[in-house]
Amino acid sequence: MISRRDFLQVSMAASALVGASGFGNWGRLAAQQSLTQDQLLQFDTFGNISLIHITDIHAQLKPIYFREPSVNLGVGGNKGHVPHVTGADFRKAYGIADGSASAYALTHDDFSSLAQGYGRVGGMDRVATVINAIRADRPDALLLDGGDTWHGSYTCHQTAGQDMVNVMNALKPDAMTFHWEFTLGSERVNEIVEGLPFAALGQNIFDSEWDEPAELFKPYKFFDRGGAKVAVIGQAFPYMPIANPGWMFPEYSFGIRDEHMQEMVDEVRAAGADVVVVLSHNGFDVDKKMAGVVTGVDVILSGHTHDALPEPVLVGQTHIIASGSNGKFVSRVDLDVRDGQMMGIRHKLIPIFADVIAPDPVISKLIDEQRAPYADQLSEVIGKTDSLLYRRGNFNGTWDDLICDALLSEREADIAMSPGVRWGPSLNPGDDITREDIWNVTSMSYGAAYRSEMTGEFIKVILEDVADNIFNPDPYYQQGGDMVRIGGMGYRIDITKPQGERISEMTLLKTGEKIDASKSYVVSGWASVNEGTEGPMIWDVVEDHIRKQGTVSVTPNTSVNVVGA
Repeated sequence: MISRRDFLQVSMAASALVGASGFGNWGRLAAQQSLTQDQLLQFDTFGNISLIHITDIHAQLKPIYFREPSVNLGVGGNKGHVPHVTGADFRKAYGIADGSASAYALTHDDFSSLAQGYGRVGGMDRVATVINAIRADRPDALLLDGGDTWHGSYTCHQTAGQDMVNVMNALKPDAMTFHWEFTLGSERVNEIVEGLPFAALGQNIFDSEWDEPAELFKPYKFFDRGGAKVAVIGQAFPYMPIANPGWMFPEYSFGIRDEHMQEMVDEVRAAGADVVVVLSHNGFDVDKKMAGVVTGVDVILSGHTHDALPEPVLVGQTHIIASGSNGKFVSRVDLDVRDGQMMGIRHKLIPIFADVIAPDPVISKLIDEQRAPYADQLSEVIGKTDSLLYRRGNFNGTWDDLICDALLSEREADIAMSPGVRWGPSLNPGDDITREDIWNVTSMSYGAAYRSEMTGEFIKVILEDVADNIFNPDPYYQQGGDMVRIGGMGYRIDITKPQGERISEMTLLKTGEKIDASKSYVVSGWASVNEGTEGPMIWDVVEDHIRKQGTVSVTPNTSVNVVGA
């Protein structure tokens, strides 16, 4: 029988010098069914500096399945531009063949069918193999972590991030920036950061009392590489106290702070930086706007919105790199830096196909050690799915449909709400659902499932507020998630309208009645940013629901009518 390693068919060529792309090689090798680890790692070494970018790992130590979104709408000047292009349109933009390994890695169509052949992706031991290979080719390559690393799994929750800290320290990054890490609480974050053997960067992390840069987090760090001086400037997630519970990290304030970013760029240039790299957790559209405002940045390594793009996007003189999420990709970026400036760039988005890339034995052993104390809990089968369970999409994902069903049933609610987060692996039809799977899509430090009464008017206010966070045409007002998921209620959204006018035709599904602005409804949800939220933990609610169902089946969600896409 042919092995999956022999069956798999993918390679990725470099984006060559500025403005050129070799991405089509991946599709050609795919069509020839000729994948090997060497092909995945092949790279025409270029210039004198190499960057290795990983981001948004979300504590996924082991290989997973991860379906890319079918809906990722752009507004304003970003409408119709990557990353707001999905499916067939994305494949057309990059010359990707239907059914190819590149189609499987980068788009959503036929996901479950293609998954049978191409298998799982990611795994930090496979990521380690890629990092080691790049370092073997260029020993002084810079490994840069874009954040959302110490969050997102059962073991990460149980160890307060220590499992990820241990594994990442073994990979020896040179710098990282932050987002979900702060939801461990500032005391724990401070404890970890003080012990990190690499740079913790964030030019926009300020002391909230004094409104000045926080001492623990440096704005930038210099590295001497390839005969050039490299400045790496950190940019943490700007909207922390809004999108996440500010009471967990009251000592810190954030914001985009593009004026301060410009000051930092000017400062490092004055200090002799030949090339300036921003390690960012802004989200892609915010990075695009910032690149048009801040001058002097050569490369932005973008994170937060989980976009995976096979080519850099050029804004002015700044190249923006998007490296996906959940350990599914690693980006290699080679720079030619001469005479005090960047003369060229070559980039490769390397897909981490777990059955092609061999695991690094040292990191495999370390991962097993982190998971061993929790092996029984992680592996316990709670139920089974007949449906593809995925998270990504602007308005719904089947994982969140299932979570909303659990909230409606277990909390006896009229309406359920699940946050529009983008992290969480996928499961294919026929898969068992383990406790680990449930935690992979629910794990957070504020997971209480509340039950309260809300008026129809207040529910609309919530929807309007979240919609503006996503569909405001000014990227600086976008927080980079997806629309809050709703169970038990349908609505119409016109994404072209201004704030307060996007949501209409709200309907209670169980009766077909229009939502009354003055009437109260029982609403259950989770991930409230309010301190003191009470209720059972969401993972327990979902586990109880799945146990009762045995085998879950999620029907297509047609309750949201989208206008203006």
